[in-house]
Amino acid sequence: MSVDRLEHIISVFGSFDENLRLIEDELNVKITDRNSELNLSGDDENVMYAERAINGLLLLAAKGESIDSRSVRYIIGLVKEGQDDKIGELARDVICITAKGKPVKAKTLGQKTYVEAIGKKTITIAVGPAGTGKTYLAVAAAVAAFRDKSVNRIILTRPAVEAGERLGFLPGDLQSKVDPYLRPLYDALFEMLGAETYQKYLERGNIEVAPLAYMRGRTLDDAFIILDEAQNTSREQMKMFLTRLGFGSKIVITGDVTQIDLPADKVCGLKEAVRVLDGVDDIAVCRLSGADVVRHVLVQRIITAYEHYEKNKPETNATKQPAHRRKPSDKV
Repeated sequence: MSVDRLEHIISVFGSFDENLRLIEDELNVKITDRNSELNLSGDDENVMYAERAINGLLLLAAKGESIDSRSVRYIIGLVKEGQDDKIGELARDVICITAKGKPVKAKTLGQKTYVEAIGKKTITIAVGPAGTGKTYLAVAAAVAAFRDKSVNRIILTRPAVEAGERLGFLPGDLQSKVDPYLRPLYDALFEMLGAETYQKYLERGNIEVAPLAYMRGRTLDDAFIILDEAQNTSREQMKMFLTRLGFGSKIVITGDVTQIDLPADKVCGLKEAVRVLDGVDDIAVCRLSGADVVRHVLVQRIITAYEHYEKNKPETNATKQPAHRRKPSDKV
């Protein structure tokens, strides 16, 4: 295959041809470059995948997108799934510019669908594993809406539930006690706005970061409201939160149903909300997957390994217990 534009070749090949080496390793092919001609050798199917992947990467480079190892792996995945016709959709609009001038964009088709849902729907529920950008993109969309004056306030909240540990009584005033639970939200806001601008808006009341318990009894008008870690809300908390919606407001709810820290006897509010609200007008439910992970490649592999384990793990003794030996109170 021939490549015309030198600058696109440099972008796609990567430093010291690292992207080409990655394509070779992932698809078990050999790629050689001779005077803007790429020669591909190997199994016919893999050679076809490699050619389509390189063409897809060249398309992204031509549209000004930066190419890294994560995007190379993602493009290869799309090609193997027969979705290479959608690669052009990954040339994305900028959601928000961070305080340091970095453009924030959706990096996968799943993230693109998620961001579009936030723009079109009043309530968006995003369910997916760690590293899929659920919180980060929601905060970026909130900052963009605030800068455009579509909303007057940004309200970020999450339930104060420990992740499998009992931290005991934390020192300091009330804000100091809840800060550790809200740290991921602070981090995202600091990156988008910068620490000084964030502090200014916080003092003016334009930004509020608070535990979910503070939402009870309020009506939130002209606000962009994000509920993070929603898998740790109870049924009652979720219903309470959803009914805080006021005029001119948007709600984004994010969570990972594989990381629930609630007691075993509590119904997960996020799971129930997805079942109840999926299909309701002006509410979007976005399901992100391991393919949408934008952290280190090992995060994706860890998630895949756990999913495989959960599907194939042996039944417990309780599950195998014959019906005639169950207690009358046991649920069937």
